[in-house]
This record gives sequence, structure tokens and C-alpha cells, in this order.
Amino acid sequence: MSDGLPGTPATGADLADRRVEREVRSSEVVFAGRVWDVVREDVALPGEDGGQVVTREFQRHPGAVTVLALDDDERVLFLRQYRHPVRHELWELPAGLLDVDGEDPLAAAQRELAEEADLRAGSWAVLADWFNSPGGSDEALRAYVARGLSAVPAEQRHVREDEEADMPLLRVPLDEARDAVLAGRVHNPGAVISVLAACAAREQGWATLRPADAPWPEHPRLG
Repeated sequence: MSDGLPGTPATGADLADRRVEREVRSSEVVFAGRVWDVVREDVALPGEDGGQVVTREFQRHPGAVTVLALDDDERVLFLRQYRHPVRHELWELPAGLLDVDGEDPLAAAQRELAEEADLRAGSWAVLADWFNSPGGSDEALRAYVARGLSAVPAEQRHVREDEEADMPLLRVPLDEARDAVLAGRVHNPGAVISVLAACAAREQGWATLRPADAPWPEHPRLG
């Protein structure tokens, strides 16, 4: 019996994004940046009377990884970093761009954890994947859970520069981090998504975590 509401009743198994290739009639780089470019493309969309061609401008992004580092007392490591576009110092998780040619995403996550937090981890798993702003960017992100933490020896630590030179670190209980997110005190998307995903995964006994080397076909240059 219909309940009169829009939308076909379904199960969670029906929720799966799919990759679709539309015909790109033209493509040009309209701005070439230090880290990412802005691209303009004319793309053919299906529809009645042969569909239509629309112009879309978007950020071509190398993608990134983020790390929810969880200590033995279920405290999450946060670092505070200044983000100029939003004029805020944000509490974030260790993270970084996939801007090293040929670098595996897991290796990038391990490198970022060591460089930004002076930490190594004995256990890694995939927590969540997402597109950061799919209406205007092809940026794909992957979050890992890192556990079994240990400190990088002092003589092997990375020398931080620029915005990374002054990053205070905090270790916050996972439940209190969740509360900070829900109260609107934490705004970095990697931190928000990872903290909430970690709480949900913990409720399932961490059974939803994927292997650290799980395929990532959604990344535009790794799929």
C-alpha cells in the first residue's frame, strides 16, 4: 500500500553510487594553480529531443587522505591549523593531499601521520570515503582509522613549516569529539565525517571497517 510520499521504498542495499561517463565535447584548463586547476568542460546530458550540452566549471583536485588516530583509551588526536579561505583556526585530523606521483593512499596517510603528529600506527583500516564538494570539485577523500600508536623517534621527526609550523595537538575522547561535532564546534569535513563514522563503526564492533588496502575506484585517477 502506498503511503502517498514520493520515493520508492527500498533497502540499504539499493544505496550505491555509480560511475557514469557522459560525453565531454570540450575541455580546457581556465586556471592552472600551484596545487589544483580549474577546468571548463562542455558535457552532453541525456534527455528528450536528444538532450542538451551544458558547461560546467570545476576544481580538478589530486584528492586527499585523513587519519583518525585512536589511542588505547579511545582518544582521537586533533591538531589545530589556520585555514586562510575561511579565516579560522580549525581542529582537524592529520591529513594531506595525494600530490606525490605514484604514492599509494595508505602510504600517504602513514606519511601524513608521521609528519604532522610524530606518530606511527600498528593497525590501519579504511573508515569512510566521500567526495568533498561534488558539485564543483572532483576531490575524493578517504579516511583511515589508525590504532596501536607509537611516537616517531625524535631524530626521525619531520621539520614542519608554514601553516604546519605551529599546530597544537589534543587527544580527545571519541564520545566528547562526537559531542563537539554535533554542537557545531568542529567544522573541518574530514574531522566531522571521520568522528561520526568512527562512532557508528564502534557501535558495530568495528566490523564495518574495510582493509587498509581496499580498492578506491571512486578516485578519478586511482579507479
